[in-house]
Amino acid sequence: MKKLALFIAIPVVAIIAVVLALVLLVNPNQFKPLIVEQAKQQTGLDLVIEGDINWQFFPSLGFTLGKTELKNPQGFSQPDLFKVDQVGIDVSVMPLFSQQLDIGNITLDGAEFYIETRKDGVKNLDALTQNQSKAAQDSSTTTESQSKTPSSETTSSDSAASAWSINLAGVSITNALLDIQDDKAGTHTKLYDVSLTLTEFALDAWSKADFALKGETNQQKFAAQGTAELKLATGFSDYALRNVKFDASYSDATNKIDAASIELATFEFDKPNTLKYAVKGKAADLALDVKGGAELTVDKAISQVSMQQLTLDATFEGAALPQSPMNVDMASDLEFNLTKNHLSFVLEKLTANALEFDGKLDVTLADIPQIAFNLHSPNIDLDEFLGLNAKADKTSKAAPSEASKQTGSENTAVKATEQEPDLSALQGLDVTGAITIDKFKAANARMQNVQAKFSVDRGLVTLSSFSSNLYDGSIKATATLDARHSPATYSAKKSITGVKVLPLLTDVAQMDKLEGTGNIDVNVTGKGLAPTAMKKNLAGTIKINFADGAVNGINVAQLIRETYAKIKGQKLEGQDNVKKTDFSAMTATLNLKNGVVTTDNLHAQSPLLRIRGKGDANYINETVDFTISTSIVGSLEGQGGKDIDELKDLTIPVNVSGAWSNPKFKVVLDDVLKQKAQKEIDRGVEKLTDKIKDEKTKKAVDGLLKNLFN
Repeated sequence: MKKLALFIAIPVVAIIAVVLALVLLVNPNQFKPLIVEQAKQQTGLDLVIEGDINWQFFPSLGFTLGKTELKNPQGFSQPDLFKVDQVGIDVSVMPLFSQQLDIGNITLDGAEFYIETRKDGVKNLDALTQNQSKAAQDSSTTTESQSKTPSSETTSSDSAASAWSINLAGVSITNALLDIQDDKAGTHTKLYDVSLTLTEFALDAWSKADFALKGETNQQKFAAQGTAELKLATGFSDYALRNVKFDASYSDATNKIDAASIELATFEFDKPNTLKYAVKGKAADLALDVKGGAELTVDKAISQVSMQQLTLDATFEGAALPQSPMNVDMASDLEFNLTKNHLSFVLEKLTANALEFDGKLDVTLADIPQIAFNLHSPNIDLDEFLGLNAKADKTSKAAPSEASKQTGSENTAVKATEQEPDLSALQGLDVTGAITIDKFKAANARMQNVQAKFSVDRGLVTLSSFSSNLYDGSIKATATLDARHSPATYSAKKSITGVKVLPLLTDVAQMDKLEGTGNIDVNVTGKGLAPTAMKKNLAGTIKINFADGAVNGINVAQLIRETYAKIKGQKLEGQDNVKKTDFSAMTATLNLKNGVVTTDNLHAQSPLLRIRGKGDANYINETVDFTISTSIVGSLEGQGGKDIDELKDLTIPVNVSGAWSNPKFKVVLDDVLKQKAQKEIDRGVEKLTDKIKDEKTKKAVDGLLKNLFN
């Protein structure tokens, strides 16, 4: 038992002896002038250490430094650049006897950092860089001066301090504050409750780091916390991370991100590292739930960053979305070259509800980023995506009388609130792109094999080519939009070939007034993108050439028969005939200006009729005033009625007027009767003059009789 007690007592006595030797032989205050002197030389700022430096024996061996302040330069609002309530330093005991200070851990409690920029752009941190060269010169001068006129106290203290070497192993910060005030930019950011702990720090070994902070800047508030394990190689030539986790939250007047997180299982250079991320919250009125992952690779020179198998699984909800909820799914590869500031993005798949895309995107960062992309989609139903189909169904179910009552007030309200869209963002773009769509539906028009190429050059948008198949025909177009000034101006050229007109009009305008195979050439310019401004300022020409078609809603032959029967007081016939006028060809040039489309060269022909037309239509008010002049050149029997030989070779005007959704048709009888009477006069004159043999007498009588009826 005595041997056991002796065995235990020996190390206890040794420890007590070491502690007594430490307290009696090593005075920690001898480092105080060294610390103050080094701070002055390196920063040019005054370091104030209040009180003595004391040993601490619990919870670990070390010493504590009382309240310490690093003073700000003159001219700043805060007196201190840095201050701390207490600094605790853990040290290794044995190296102290060899005048070597191996610091195991530095603890900063209540540390406060004040970083300030004045209105003139001067920063208090400038002192930490601007005084480096001056500090070196002052240090050299001071050393030389002290060697010439040494003080016994100063020389003794300094020589004792200079004999020590100091090494730092780790840092622990608690209850810290970082205050960043920028009077030039008018911003103020404050980080508080900042904590940082780095434990078991050693080169070539894994160490764990934890941090947390809260902050606010202007109306924004945020919080973050994280943890990671770090391994730093000897000579700081390499490092690695693992078990990295970062969590944050954010809120301002309109946004609230409840949770945002990033996780890295490992991080090593030149190796793929598994990354996971997630964001959940609300941005404005949009609720979002986003998560995904990638294989992150960074080269050792930190010049190339890649994310292979980058995925996104997101759900968005909000009234502003065309569809809510909107489910977005993405799979892609991303590479970023930091040397060239070039981003390459390969999109394997991107879906947003029913929409689906794939393609490639390249971005070169500059003052105005250069963007180039090539996208493909198998099918885009823009009406379904924007919810236009549902809106159309609701509109069709509304009572006609109620709709007609609301039309005037709604149009007035729309015109009062119309304004030009803000296109200023286009002036900061340098974009070239191409898109291919296998099937496309917009405004209920159905297209196939859509191919388009366009560019945006600092506000000038150019559609260099557009082609598509539609309704057994094709379309080609080019266009420009100049948004470098407001209101924007635009121009467009379009060529439509071999399109079946009836199904196109039925799908797009719910109209069945015209059928046939159409060729249309469009060349228009305009100014302003507000709906009414577009209609009013649209100018140009539209040339149409239709073949083998018909005008539905009017049977010109039947209308002529009925009108002629009324003139003769006969019974009307054929009222049950189909209201349709066939034609073998129809051409016209439409001129658009000031919201009105006019033409004076409408021509249509069939075996029965020859039709000419002129007039105008107001596409702002949606009204029409058009006169169709019809000549009968064949038999009316071919149009489902009896022949009327008396009307052959007469030109019969038909006026079309009123709203173009429900036009009114009227035969101009005065012209018909005048032509009929003239025809009878000509026939009578011919019979009379045939009996006169003398040519001079015949001409005189012919002129006299004709003048009597004119």
